[in-house]
Amino acid sequence: MSRELLLLVDALSREKNVPKDIVFTALEMALASATKKKVHDDADVRVEINRETGDFEAYRRWLVMPDELVEKDECQIGIIDAREQIADIAIDDYIEETLEPVDFGRIGAQAAKQVIMQKIRDAEREQILSDFLERKEHLVNGTVKRMERGNAIIEAGRIEAVLPRDQMIPRENLRPGDRVRAWLMKIDRTARGPQLILSRTAPEFIMKLFELEVPEIEDGLLEIKSAARDPGVRAKIAVKSNDPRVDPIGTCVGMRGSRVTAVTNELAGERVDIIHWSAEPAQFVIGALAPAEVSSIVVDEEKHAMDVVVSEDNLAIAIGRGGQNVRLASELTGWTINLMTVEESQQKSEEEHGAIRALFMEKLDVDEEVADILIEEGLSTLEEVAYIPIAEMLEIEAFDEATVNELRERARNVLLTEAIVDEEQLEHVSEDLLEVVGMDKSLAAKLARNNILSRDDLADLATDELMEYTGIDAEHAKDLITKARAHWFAAE
Repeated sequence: MSRELLLLVDALSREKNVPKDIVFTALEMALASATKKKVHDDADVRVEINRETGDFEAYRRWLVMPDELVEKDECQIGIIDAREQIADIAIDDYIEETLEPVDFGRIGAQAAKQVIMQKIRDAEREQILSDFLERKEHLVNGTVKRMERGNAIIEAGRIEAVLPRDQMIPRENLRPGDRVRAWLMKIDRTARGPQLILSRTAPEFIMKLFELEVPEIEDGLLEIKSAARDPGVRAKIAVKSNDPRVDPIGTCVGMRGSRVTAVTNELAGERVDIIHWSAEPAQFVIGALAPAEVSSIVVDEEKHAMDVVVSEDNLAIAIGRGGQNVRLASELTGWTINLMTVEESQQKSEEEHGAIRALFMEKLDVDEEVADILIEEGLSTLEEVAYIPIAEMLEIEAFDEATVNELRERARNVLLTEAIVDEEQLEHVSEDLLEVVGMDKSLAAKLARNNILSRDDLADLATDELMEYTGIDAEHAKDLITKARAHWFAAE
């Protein structure tokens, strides 16, 4: 029997062109599976074949675990019981018991062969996949082998890949036999069929296509920093030159547009805007919104957003058809872009100034003139009045030292009083409100002032109500309410 087993391993290894050790491993699993059926379905059985003689032995084993974690007595054993058998055994070790191995002939040649062949096929596919990945080919060239439920199965050399319907360029009609090029988006090792998942809509695809068309990118003279796409319609790429002698935009466009045209043709006519990348975010956003001309920009670092002011004539261009231009610019730069006209900007600025003015007049007990002076000097919160270096406050010409000290004292007293009130309010707040992800004590105290004391109270609020109570933006408010409501759906 041992000789027959060695001959079988040798034959399968030659036939399938896989290492003998893989065939031995597959055979061990087949024998272990058959032996396990004689013992118990939950048992853990290991079979070991001697690679030289073909003899094999079977072992039943138990994983050593902390006593309180043992759930299956058939394959697990507590550490106390284990140490009664082996004094120095440790958690995660195994206790093994020799079994009478099943007769190889009794498992049934056909059943054994099926298990072995499946393991060999898996190993063969894994070997092909590993060879492919070693080449680091992120751009896949292949032929459409067949269509399955709208997805294209692509044959790329010895390996199959899938191009899902939602990763194809809209209105693209692929047929069996078509040559196709795509970006390797991910690898799904759990899939029974093709494991390479491709995309023709990913921003990385257009970046890789430009890398093929523009040798200066591979040489390191140019760099594509980011890309954003509306697949099949329009795209934006941001390029940076690492050599002052190289014009990044002209180089990517090519002689008479040859390079950008080659990319456009591959992407079903997708129009490409090539933009100068800038380390300065405001400058980068201005370039990304081209061809619209920007009048001014206000950057909010905390919210990672920009208020971009354009003239009435440029507003439609900046927005683009269906919001396409501003959306792509936002994706390209990574900043939230709020477009507005000069009039809208002035109105927003006046509203913000009005709110800050009212805050200073009420909390600091000052008149409108003093409040406006503070605003003109760039102060917008009580914390700034109370704690910015006194030297900066003394630079305000309209105030003498006594006025500065009085304003700072008033601001600190108000903040201290509010902190005490907040602590008192938090005494009435339930623990589940503070446990909502994104909630903090400051927000909870503001909610408590409006009698919002529990997670369910928060969940019942509308977005605009939460914004009014706390002063947070719409996105943050919506996120908090969604998280507060999560337990309702979990309960269902």
